[in-house]
Amino acid sequence: MATLLHLDSAAFPQGSASREVTAAFVRAWSEQHPDGQVVYRDLAADPLPHLNAAAVAAGAEHPLRGELAAELAAADAVLIGAPMYNFTIPSTLKAWLDHVIIAGHNIGPDSPVAGTPITVVASRGGSYAAGTPREGAEFVQNYLATLLTSMFAAEVDFIVPELTLAHSKPEMTELIPLAETSRAKALTDAAEKAKSLASRLAA
Repeated sequence: MATLLHLDSAAFPQGSASREVTAAFVRAWSEQHPDGQVVYRDLAADPLPHLNAAAVAAGAEHPLRGELAAELAAADAVLIGAPMYNFTIPSTLKAWLDHVIIAGHNIGPDSPVAGTPITVVASRGGSYAAGTPREGAEFVQNYLATLLTSMFAAEVDFIVPELTLAHSKPEMTELIPLAETSRAKALTDAAEKAKSLASRLAA
């Protein structure tokens, strides 16, 4: 029985593009692997405290850090909803990362997370794709890809619903068709990725 660790970090419980796509992923995962387990943390609804000196010094012996690290190590696959806020990830997700990355415990090529497939739903209001004017301000995919591979040697994949503000920003009205195409692709990609991982891990 495979375990999926699912993290959401979007501030709004409704109308969130990242939450919509992670939910589609979980539905497909559960349909494909009904005997699998889903461990869920809503980092916006139940935010973690910021890392402090005592938690740093205690490392994996710290109750919360130890719990989070064990939860991550036990996961066969990880799903992270990571909307772009002010060019980067939400502080709630950063707090989780700060707690769960523990020097001398789970970092490096021998990490218990090494090889674990991590799917990140990196939604954003505009577009930061290669060739766009804001390409250089993409600090979600670049950051998370670097961190998760260098710290954990994890297998990282991204699903990127973009232009999510097109329906609410008058100046983006002409981009609505592109936004809808991006949304549809993200939902399809999420379902396909979930089914593929569920089948692979259940084998």
